[in-house]
Amino acid sequence: MRFVLPHMTCACALGRTPADVLGSRAAFGRGGIPSAKPAAAPGMMEIEGDIPGRRVFFGMVPGELPSIAEPEFDMRTNRLLLHAVNGLRAELDALCVRHGRDRVAVVLGASNTGIDEAQRHVDRWLDAGAKPAELFYSQIELGTPSDYLRRLLGTTGPAYTVSTACSSSAKAFSAARRLVELGVADAAVVGGVDGRCRFALNGFHALGALAQGRCRPLAEDRDGINLGEGVALFTLERADDAPAVSGRPRVFLAGCGESSDAHHATAPDPEGRGAEAAMRAALAEAGLAPADLGYLNLHGTGTQANDAMEMKAVRRVFGDSFRAFESTKDLTGHCLGAAGAVEAALCWLYLSAGVVEGAAMSNSFAFGGSNASVVLAAEAVA
Repeated sequence: MRFVLPHMTCACALGRTPADVLGSRAAFGRGGIPSAKPAAAPGMMEIEGDIPGRRVFFGMVPGELPSIAEPEFDMRTNRLLLHAVNGLRAELDALCVRHGRDRVAVVLGASNTGIDEAQRHVDRWLDAGAKPAELFYSQIELGTPSDYLRRLLGTTGPAYTVSTACSSSAKAFSAARRLVELGVADAAVVGGVDGRCRFALNGFHALGALAQGRCRPLAEDRDGINLGEGVALFTLERADDAPAVSGRPRVFLAGCGESSDAHHATAPDPEGRGAEAAMRAALAEAGLAPADLGYLNLHGTGTQANDAMEMKAVRRVFGDSFRAFESTKDLTGHCLGAAGAVEAALCWLYLSAGVVEGAAMSNSFAFGGSNASVVLAAEAVA
């Protein structure tokens, strides 16, 4: 059974729409691999106030986000989702009509949900001694983004959130596909979302993992990460069920690879054995040899430990001569639970635009040794 990802929308520090994102990332080198990077993405900016006494770079989605009238759902994560749905409404509605709203699943990856809003309301509670009316427990429930998206679309199929830190929305692809394979659903809306969050920023600050300035993935003097926010949504269907989209190649979900090495609560296995296993599993499921891959979007956080282990694993899988890789986290920030979907969206854009031919892979690695690799493949249609 083959699965296609006919439609996609995304927003991150590179832009508010897929066209904006691709336009901001429009400098491509020989062989179709992105090379020269702009000095800064539109939404990559210094922020202050989230970490006491410190300014840090953060990847914000530029511009205003739509408002949400229902107070229990009014959080930045859901505003990002609403923005994404507004940009893909016709395609999402067509998906639901084609399969029936009871047969469309919603699977998202997320890690922050509404923790930022809840924390601010709890601060007010502690100061005033009374619970604010704006505080809802749904703001800290991991399932809330999926529930909100289900309500926006009017679907009644399965709807849930995968939350495995930075691998969340990469793992959402295999989770959504399984629902269709098992006959629980006939199609899915799959992706990831995470918004700006003081709790996450302070957590990485406490770990000593934040870069002093702009992050520099793969550089010898790299000193940590920049965080970011983002959203990406895809429609997922069986290839035989999805109508062709004229004017661009079809993009298939060709392979998913997952592993759990459980090396450490926060540090990666220095040898990258779990990362290697995930990449090999994704290639095997896609029926591809390493030499068939046209592009690899690394997890590439900019920390010494992550980048070193990932490159060890990449060399073992692809060989020392493989150069079709990059990290884009210096342009988007690390979008945490949304990172896998946002970086898969970049692969989707490169394949759809013909910038990368054949197949592209996106890596996502998380705390606790949760590893996921996703392979997308392009196939032209008449």
